[in-house]
Amino acid sequence: MSDDGADAADASSPTDREYAEWLDAIAEGGGFALVCPEGHGSLPPRRVCPECGTPELSREPLDETGTVETYSVVHVPSPRFADDAPYATAVADFGPTRLTGVVRDGGGDDEAPAVETGDAVAVDVGERSTDGERLVVFRPAGER
Repeated sequence: MSDDGADAADASSPTDREYAEWLDAIAEGGGFALVCPEGHGSLPPRRVCPECGTPELSREPLDETGTVETYSVVHVPSPRFADDAPYATAVADFGPTRLTGVVRDGGGDDEAPAVETGDAVAVDVGERSTDGERLVVFRPAGER
């Protein structure tokens, strides 16, 4: 992988490029959601609002911190996450939309990260230990 965020996904479909650009924006501190005039938030790639169908979407910044709404700790992973287990996947509310990501809290490799519903988290970009693929990660708020 190169340092500029360009990877194999950038060269494939427009959908992959848009997702890679969205991850780049998060990594640079400029994460955003696509929001329609009715206030429905979604994530790229989108051409229309999934709630009301309007094509009028604007980029709105994500809140700096989100709130964990739910989480699941995975002890028996799929092959793509084999070297990452145990890990916690969480859904967090970031204002205009919810994000799903892997919780990283700086804990030890042999234990799942500590996470609870209601925790304040910041969004970042990390890599899977198994294959180095970029993914959305959550860290405790204030620990970027």
